Amino acid sequence: MALAQAKIQTKTYTEEDYYDIPEDVRAELIRGQIYYMASPTREHQEILVFLFKKITRYIDEKRGDCKIYPAPFAVKLFDDKKTIVEPDLSVICDPSKLTERGCSGAPDWIIEIVSPSTSSHDYVRKLNLYLDAGVREYWIVNPMQRSIYVYFLEEDKFKAVTYTFEDEIQVGIYDDLDITLAGLDA
Repeated sequence: MALAQAKIQTKTYTEEDYYDIPEDVRAELIRGQIYYMASPTREHQEILVFLFKKITRYIDEKRGDCKIYPAPFAVKLFDDKKTIVEPDLSVICDPSKLTERGCSGAPDWIIEIVSPSTSSHDYVRKLNLYLDAGVREYWIVNPMQRSIYVYFLEEDKFKAVTYTFEDEIQVGIYDDLDITLAGLDA
């Protein structure tokens, strides 16, 4: 007699559950599942600060309408109340998407800095999520490999390009912003 396999039930979490998580706990809600995140490393934070300063300086100099927000910053990608992410950096150019709690809708540009524990999360789960949500540009910065994976996600311009920290990267959402991580002492 064969044993019937027990069906495992998993709870589907919502926006309300996400906002009930204590503020000192880092987590994301993706398609109804909560994913807890470890604290970032010093190297992660140095890269984040470097990129944040570079992009902020560019936006300020151009007197642009876009805003940049570092994590923790809640990004509700869809109206279904089952997905809220906290990208390392989010650039939002449509002010109507900004809310008291963060962003409602797809940012124009998202940057994630991977750690060994989040690599598949960033390379697979989030790439597909951001593509589905309509994010225009997605960067995955990998400090261990000293590489940057740049995904231009707009349908008519979709492409993926890999760079090193030494390369100069042309930002897709801006015609005149190039970024290199060369010389970054992380």
